[in-house]
Amino acid sequence: MQATVEISLNPLTEDYDAVVTAFCERLKQYNGIKVEVNGLSTQLFGDYDRLMEILQHEVKGILEEHKAVFHLKMAKGILTRERLPMSLK
Repeated sequence: MQATVEISLNPLTEDYDAVVTAFCERLKQYNGIKVEVNGLSTQLFGDYDRLMEILQHEVKGILEEHKAVFHLKMAKGILTRERLPMSLK
């Protein structure tokens, strides 16, 4: 099953920007998924099981090293901007 995950990472540290940047850079290293980053969140697109495998590893790594809060939204399907109706683009 294809899925979309939107993630907001809020590190509870003074160097929050470095933690978020490193997290996003690690996500972009994975093959088989699409990663889009903007100023508020990061979106992942791909196979549900693969996304969960990646998140299990990467989220755990952040929580082991930093105090942080994650906000996640998940949906079935690939919900990229390109798939929106023209009136919403």
